[in-house]
Amino acid sequence: MKDLVAELRASITATLLLTVLCCGIYPAVVWAVGQGLFSRESNGSLVRVDGKVAGSSLLAQGFTSPKYFHPRPSAAGQGYDAAGSSGTNLGPTSKKLIEDVKRRVASFRTENGLAPDALVPADAVTSSASGLDPHISVRNAALQANRVTAARGMTKEDLLKKIQARTEGRTLGIFGEPRVNVLMLNLDLDGKM
Repeated sequence: MKDLVAELRASITATLLLTVLCCGIYPAVVWAVGQGLFSRESNGSLVRVDGKVAGSSLLAQGFTSPKYFHPRPSAAGQGYDAAGSSGTNLGPTSKKLIEDVKRRVASFRTENGLAPDALVPADAVTSSASGLDPHISVRNAALQANRVTAARGMTKEDLLKKIQARTEGRTLGIFGEPRVNVLMLNLDLDGKM
């Protein structure tokens, strides 16, 4: 019986210590380090315009007006819904995926005044794994430039400078491709950044 009581006491003590450490001290330290060193990121990378939240630089938004650059298609909930973040889970041989991509290619070409045989970047017609990717490729942005310049009455040269200014390089210099954050570019176009 003494062994059972000793084992029970050790088990309860270990459980309480681990609970305090893992559910109290560790989260508090991670929160403090996050707030101290990465405050903007740990608070959602929110973008504020005139004191109001315009969005997050980490989440796509559904821009549809011709005067704005459009993000990647979204498979998240009803579109760009962070609560419903997910990909389509359709494989490369899926008939539905092939039909959706063909429809999006035709729509992208029409919307941007491209030739019927113009190559369309994959990120313009496929959703990302999360459905909320805030970036588009530089090529995608360049193909949308004529539509945006026509809708805004600005020169293509000025618009290409804005795209260049908002182009982000590869992560750590080696991962991914150069990309453009759609929210930040659209806010630049509105003169709010």
